[in-house]
Amino acid sequence: MKKTVDQILILILSLIFFQNVQAQNINGKDYTHLANVYNTFDIAGDDIFGQRFLSENYTFKDKVTGVTVNALTTSRHGNSKMYQTHPQWTADGKYIVFTSNRTSKKDNYDSQYYAISTNDFTITQITTGKNSRDFHLGWHKNVAYQFKGNNLIEIDVEQLLKDSETGNIKSSEDYETLLATVPKNIKPSGLGLDASEKAAYFSSKINESLYAIYKVDFITGKTVKLKEVPFWVGHLQANPFVKGELMYCWETRGDSPQRMWYLSIDKNGKVTNRPLYEERENDWVTHEVFMGPDKVLFHLMGHLDRLQENQTGIYSLNLRTNELKFHGQTGVGGYWHCNATPDGKWIAGDTFDGKLYRINADNPKDTTLLTTGHRLLSKSPFSSEAHMHQSISPDGKWILFNSSLLTKNDIMIVPVHPK
Repeated sequence: MKKTVDQILILILSLIFFQNVQAQNINGKDYTHLANVYNTFDIAGDDIFGQRFLSENYTFKDKVTGVTVNALTTSRHGNSKMYQTHPQWTADGKYIVFTSNRTSKKDNYDSQYYAISTNDFTITQITTGKNSRDFHLGWHKNVAYQFKGNNLIEIDVEQLLKDSETGNIKSSEDYETLLATVPKNIKPSGLGLDASEKAAYFSSKINESLYAIYKVDFITGKTVKLKEVPFWVGHLQANPFVKGELMYCWETRGDSPQRMWYLSIDKNGKVTNRPLYEERENDWVTHEVFMGPDKVLFHLMGHLDRLQENQTGIYSLNLRTNELKFHGQTGVGGYWHCNATPDGKWIAGDTFDGKLYRINADNPKDTTLLTTGHRLLSKSPFSSEAHMHQSISPDGKWILFNSSLLTKNDIMIVPVHPK
């Protein structure tokens, strides 16, 4: 009974606070147009679908390079870009989507997804409730795909953002379309979107030593098992340019015997599964991403003595010819993550101590330091500071990355080619 009374009291006080915030007319001056200021930085904490936050953008010049950096988030929350294997920008390029724990933790909600405008840097909450991490923006449409339990849904992100801007936001379900329901005995993990945007891929644990990869067809709604493998499947990503192709890794949370694997489905439905870059004894492969329709980009880590018996650094591998190409290495520890412009001409590589470089893919000697200091305390990957996980925009002009320069974790952006 006391719990119920307390809940009612909290509700009444919340309504009074909300009313006071909205009706800000004090001493004859109307402050209502500034009502959203209370949604700034540390103060906000409620899970409100479609709510908008004022710009947190802070622009500064890098003390070492002089390059202008835009910190898109600066609040004291855990703000993070999505993993570099997936798209970060909506298909029209108008919004960057990221995750943040600015949602209240009192109800055990997960971090939510937010869209930040590339025009005025305002932030909009686009998911709500208990959400899976399995979230993927559309390649060609301004939508997102997400598993809610065993239901795969499509979210109309474009309409959601329009309605939020005009103050006509509906319930989250009004923007969702059910594409398929995966059988209850399968627990989806990871989400890769086929280049056709008519199917998706995911993995599922069968037992401690066996995983399976599945395909979900958006037209028929059917789920089909493609392959079983005797290891933990991680970082599953579909080829953004070629339908029926996906890459995944043998996940160990560290080095693995053979990290990169490639699965393809031909027009007759035949599945081919093969390793990519067959590893030598002292190779540590990590952070593989696509580099156009026919190549993948990855690292051979160089932070340990035993690894330096082989040449380490950033490499690309041609999926059709198996041609291997070296793109350079840097300083103590070497490069860590990588990404490339859509035309494959430029690579973004970072280091354990938070330096970000632009590398000419055809000439590793043509390397430019863009920004520094984003992992101030780190000399190895094993620290609590942000992993940069850089991604390059679809137009090839911007590099998006995580940073611990201002707070524990913010998202920032720099031009690929500063003026």
